[in-house]
Amino acid sequence: MSPTRLFVPLAAALTAIALLAGCASQDRQNVTVEKQSECPAKLHNGQNLIVMLPSNPTTGYRWSIQDSAGGVLRALSPEVYSNPEDAGIVGSAGVSTWRFQSFASGTGRLRLTYSQPWAPEVPAVQTFDCAISVN
Repeated sequence: MSPTRLFVPLAAALTAIALLAGCASQDRQNVTVEKQSECPAKLHNGQNLIVMLPSNPTTGYRWSIQDSAGGVLRALSPEVYSNPEDAGIVGSAGVSTWRFQSFASGTGRLRLTYSQPWAPEVPAVQTFDCAISVN
């Protein structure tokens, strides 16, 4: 068989693989939610959800997960708090970030509350409630 005859099927196969890889990577893109108004969040199975909420632990308030949408999401990491480097002020507000991955089709609710953990009788000052849908 000549090299030209081998090149055409090989090129077609490589093109098909590249197209399939492109489609797969689109499904794996992260979905970032920073406000409740960006909900409901619609994910594909295996897709990552990143939730970023304003936070200031120096005030004694912390976000805590009340409902993790456990039937459709699994946590990839614990909460990570970061303070913008340009703030330069001790005690300034930052961002709390959670990473989840969808693992099953269905629906669930991701609900977090912002409160002082040592005062459970005091109502939360903020609530983040997001409907999650996984196809």
